[in-house]
Amino acid sequence: MAAGPTAASIRPPLPPPPPCFDYRSASLADTRAAAAAADLPARLVESGALVRVPRRRFGPVPAWRPPDFAEPEEVWILGTSHLAADSAADVARVLQALRPDNVVVELCRSRAGIMYAPDSDDGSGPGEPLLKSNMFSLGGAKFFGAVNRSINLGGQSALALRLLLAVFSSKISSGANRPFGEEFRAARKVSEDIGAQLVLGDRPIEITLERALKSLSWDEKTRLVVSLFRGITSTTRTVDTPQEDEKAATVSPYELYNKLSFSYPSLLQPLIHERDMFLAWSLKRSKAVNGSKRVVGVIGKGHMNGVVHALISDQGDLRFRDLVGRESSETWASSIVKGLIRDTVIGVALWALYELLQTVL
Repeated sequence: MAAGPTAASIRPPLPPPPPCFDYRSASLADTRAAAAAADLPARLVESGALVRVPRRRFGPVPAWRPPDFAEPEEVWILGTSHLAADSAADVARVLQALRPDNVVVELCRSRAGIMYAPDSDDGSGPGEPLLKSNMFSLGGAKFFGAVNRSINLGGQSALALRLLLAVFSSKISSGANRPFGEEFRAARKVSEDIGAQLVLGDRPIEITLERALKSLSWDEKTRLVVSLFRGITSTTRTVDTPQEDEKAATVSPYELYNKLSFSYPSLLQPLIHERDMFLAWSLKRSKAVNGSKRVVGVIGKGHMNGVVHALISDQGDLRFRDLVGRESSETWASSIVKGLIRDTVIGVALWALYELLQTVL
């Protein structure tokens, strides 16, 4: 299982898709005939769930790339819903039909455990997880080990936001009768069967959340934390009908990101646009896909427009070092002092929240 390296600064090289960009119309001509030849369902193509982007659409290979680097001949992208029952079956069918060299999944190293989680996560039995599994999960019952890993990777503030989002996501999707991330487990299993390399294609969630926090003012941070706490501790049921219950049960991380970004517009860049570009980089320019004939990406359907735009609009400017890293303009002394204060406050808050979880979940 491959993952990309880390680097030091974030200066997104590509703008987000313009309002007029439609990834389906931009890729339909390159997808229809190839999908039919591979005996793939037409419904996936016509609905925009499956697209193909051949290398000729990528744009120029940048001069800074080593001479022995070759971008994939074609990239296929399958858009999924993380709680939909048929997404796993679609993933299995597409991978078995295309038999790619690499399968790129919308996960990072700290979330790779989702691919190995049990197929049942109904909250029963002695192995019951602390939280219902979701894209922000902290490792279930191994809470403190996951906390330590998250602090090491992204810092205390990112950990605090991740924990709040994990609890909030767990609560709003508590009506789901399906485990989270079945399509990722299907991707792992089929990749092993066909001998494809599995690539972790998403930016580390700790860096994404750290970037998100830095984009907010102190007032916005306070309002965000207060609103999440209110959502977590609320005892009011917000859905009453089977239709509403089903809708609440299938809230995806992308939809949650979109709702947050509506209230806090500065979150759009770190939560969505930068990650779209990172996923595109993983699909066509990472070392893991060098020389590949065919690469298939398994990503949330909400990322499709941004990822396809990044793939075909890049003119050689899409660089890993511009998409991942941690920045700080503080001196070492001020950083230490602020870190000590922050660690104490966040540590106490996390312990209080952990104790609260024992009583409300």
